[in-house]
Order: sequence, then structure tokens, then C-alpha cells
Amino acid sequence: MAEDFSVYLGGEFGPFLAWDEVNAPMIRHWCEAMGDTNPIYTDPAAARAAGYNDIVAPPTMLMAWTMNGYAGKRPPGSAEGNALAVLSAMSEAGYPAVVAVNCEQEYERYLQVGDRVTYRATCESISEEKATALGTGFFVTELSTFYNQRNEVVGRQRFRVLQYRPAAQ
Repeated sequence: MAEDFSVYLGGEFGPFLAWDEVNAPMIRHWCEAMGDTNPIYTDPAAARAAGYNDIVAPPTMLMAWTMNGYAGKRPPGSAEGNALAVLSAMSEAGYPAVVAVNCEQEYERYLQVGDRVTYRATCESISEEKATALGTGFFVTELSTFYNQRNEVVGRQRFRVLQYRPAAQ
């Protein structure tokens, strides 16, 4: 019988801060890397013509502003804690492997140059133990809600992983 990891459900972690405010150079780099040529992301005149004060960030950058640094550190002032602490518990319980399954994002509004992004996260769901081609394990979903400096919701992200015991080869 599988262990009960439901104690990790719920609770809110955060706020987790962004390293930098939303800025034009990072938007330009993102657009170039992704091949996104929408002018409201890189041309202030096009952004103003579309009703914005300045360029806006592509919605798909939502998480980019608040990602941990290369060394795994969060920006100073960020809260402690981890909405996905259950993954360590699962690893210790004999489910050592993890694979990202999918990511769903919802956007409420564009991020604008100068916005300061924060997010709060929760462990939204943990499936019953499932047998998959990779092995037996659990699907775990983290829900992150993103805010600007006025505490307005700008978007949400559901990030799902499979934490599993690899199948015998």
C-alpha cells in the first residue's frame, strides 16, 4: 500500500520575489530566443498604439521573472519554504525519480516594464499511486499565483510532475 502524502496538500508558501523588475532587455532576449516578433513586446510606439504606456512582456514570461538563480537561491526578502516539499518525502519513501509532465498558465493581464512580480504557491493536488510506463508513482501539481507590485493577480501556473520509482528494465 502506498504512503499517505496528503499532509503536504494545501498551505501557502511565499511570497517569492523577482530578482529584477520587468525590463526591456530581458523581454528582448526572450523574444529573440523564442522567435516572437509581436511588436508590442519590443517597439514602444507599437505598444502605445495598442493602448499600453510602454512595451509589455510576453505572457509566457510569467515564471521567468521569479525563477531561482542558477545556484538555486531565491532573491533576498523571499519567504522560506517549498510548496513541493512532498517530492523530497516521496524520494525518501522510495520514489527517487522525477519528470516534468506539463505546465498550464492562465494570464490576467500583461506585465509592463517596471512591474515587480511576486508569487505564492501551494501543493494543489497529489494523485493516488499510479502505474506508468516509467514506473509507479504520484502526479503532483503545484499552483502558483503571480502578483504585481499592487498585489493584483497577473496570472497563474499549474506545474505538474510525476515522482516515481523507476520500472525494472
